[in-house]
Amino acid sequence: MTTRSRGAAARERLVDQTFASGWALTRHTPEPVAERLMESAADRVWARRGLGVQQLESNLRRAVQGSDGTQLRDLSQHAMRSYFRYWHEALRLPAWSERRIVDTVVTTNEAPLRDGFDQGRGAIIALPHMANWDLAGAWACLTGMPVATVAERLQPAALYERFVRYREALGMEVFALTGEGNPLAKLRDAVRAGRLVCLLSDRDLTRSGVEVDLLGETARMAGGAAVLARLTGAPLVAATLSYRGPLLRIHFSDVITPIPGREGVALMTQQIADWFSAGIRQAPVDWHMMQPVFTADLIAGADRTPPTLTP
Repeated sequence: MTTRSRGAAARERLVDQTFASGWALTRHTPEPVAERLMESAADRVWARRGLGVQQLESNLRRAVQGSDGTQLRDLSQHAMRSYFRYWHEALRLPAWSERRIVDTVVTTNEAPLRDGFDQGRGAIIALPHMANWDLAGAWACLTGMPVATVAERLQPAALYERFVRYREALGMEVFALTGEGNPLAKLRDAVRAGRLVCLLSDRDLTRSGVEVDLLGETARMAGGAAVLARLTGAPLVAATLSYRGPLLRIHFSDVITPIPGREGVALMTQQIADWFSAGIRQAPVDWHMMQPVFTADLIAGADRTPPTLTP
């Protein structure tokens, strides 16, 4: 093993051990204390102004056009606290009661999704990286819509497996985005088996995404939700998430009608982007996007931003 590979292996072990320790500490620390610790950690990360925080502010600038530097920095600090709230909840979620999970979620316009799902063809939801998507998935599983999803293959592998087990414990079926063949066939089978497929769609991880207008600017988004809806005929909706005090609010779109032809996937993905844009503008503080998604940033080389853990 080379010095470089030994160093990489050591860093990966440290990352996994850090998350394991954080998982144990957070779950066994009184909740108010853990909340304060996570907020303090968020402020420390924000104050260092690393590349992830800089990219977060660049993305948020599109959502709150016309804001000055002071307003943008204040927004990014609160967005980082929202992101760390996600981690705090995610680390504690397996210890929550089923009643607490269900009671913590409130929805608007749920009927179109529920009606489509109840037809027995499964359903598909396109989500952005907002608020707590794991809590939303746990809520869906507990209210009669078992979830299937994909997960980015994190490094180290032990950390990826840890998150897979975590989501499976919440009732979700998890497929790897890479390394196990094209996940589209597995997602198609999951839909046909009557599952609710939830796909984070506001970031293109494949480099073959769909160009859309997001927040008034050209961006690249994943087109998998639209492709899957076209393949299966299952109802497709977009959703945005935001925190409302102690609650998580999920706002669902109406069902997006499948559009045939070569441009159908692009047009359907643009409808998803429009829903995301409206939701992000209403709750920009809960959009945890610390990677480049806008074409201008990608062209400028911002895709060298170190990945932030948003499994």
